[in-house]
Amino acid sequence: MSNPAVMCKRLLIALWCLALVAGCTTAPAPRDLESPVAAAPRGISDTVVVTESYISEADATDELDSLVVWPNEHGGAWIIGTAKATHQLVVFDADSGERLREVGRKGSALGEFNRPNGVAVFADILFVVERDNHRVQMLSLPTFAPLGSFGETELRSPYGLWLHEVAPGVLETYVTDSFMEGAKFDVVPPFAQLDQRVRRYRVQLDDDAKPMVASLGSFGETAPEAALRMVESIGGDPANDRLLIAEEDTRVGATLREYDLAGRYRQRSLPTALFRGEAEGVVLWSCSVDEGFWIAADQTNPLTTFHVFDRAELVYRGSFTGGTTMHTDGIALHAATTPRFPNGALFAVHDDKAVTAFDLREIARALKLSGDCVH
Repeated sequence: MSNPAVMCKRLLIALWCLALVAGCTTAPAPRDLESPVAAAPRGISDTVVVTESYISEADATDELDSLVVWPNEHGGAWIIGTAKATHQLVVFDADSGERLREVGRKGSALGEFNRPNGVAVFADILFVVERDNHRVQMLSLPTFAPLGSFGETELRSPYGLWLHEVAPGVLETYVTDSFMEGAKFDVVPPFAQLDQRVRRYRVQLDDDAKPMVASLGSFGETAPEAALRMVESIGGDPANDRLLIAEEDTRVGATLREYDLAGRYRQRSLPTALFRGEAEGVVLWSCSVDEGFWIAADQTNPLTTFHVFDRAELVYRGSFTGGTTMHTDGIALHAATTPRFPNGALFAVHDDKAVTAFDLREIARALKLSGDCVH
């Protein structure tokens, strides 16, 4: 007679496999790719609470997604967020959360936007990814005057980006491209096409800040157990030759996959057991040339959980939530001193309609972090 416990286990495995196949391309389940150097995740009960320094006034029409911080010409800083539903950029004061202005409107001309998503800043140039214009647009700050765009011939459904200055005025730009198939655009493409999940461009700025752009191709692992199925956020660390790319597909285990700057997969990911929701925004808290921490947003319910990892070895250092912050997509970090935040701040999208701020000093204290990040 068959062992009932064994039969039950086999049935559960079969049901899980059927659910996986129904939700994505046919593929074997991913093997455990968790980093051998990452500490075992602590229990959820060990997650600490860090109270938000402020929550900006909510606007439910925005559908805010990504954030970036720009130190402005008056000694303060702006938070610039993408509003997907209204096809605009929204500018907030970083110290107070006050909403200062909106920029742009729906359209395809330069200075207009169609479903803006990822944002990044280099010096006084703002880079904005537009999913439905299939491009990256560049604008001059503080005027938001358009400078040009690129990627229209290659990008299909771009989301996030990260910038790396490889020479004076020369940027290597990484853009995630989460193109999908099916009537509802919810089917992962064949694995052979997933080597196009991240596209690279070289952007050279002349004296007038007019860009000259060259495509450097694309990359992405195509093995089923390590492929980038649903991508959005990306962050980099040149000191450790590292990219962290958020894999959002919870059907196979949300995580952050590690690549080098040349686009080679390093055969490890952050612990999938740690992420209970979608892996969303990721930022590097750089404290010195080689010290710091990674912070990754986990879109858990009811509150967003933020996981913290050591910069050098990706060792897990702890997790925190706010008292209110939920449904977070993008996050941004400003480690420089401002009048309100002497040690800098972490900013997060709250419920698609507001921005929250966390004092980095409070995060360090709550998680007992030490080193050059803590003064």
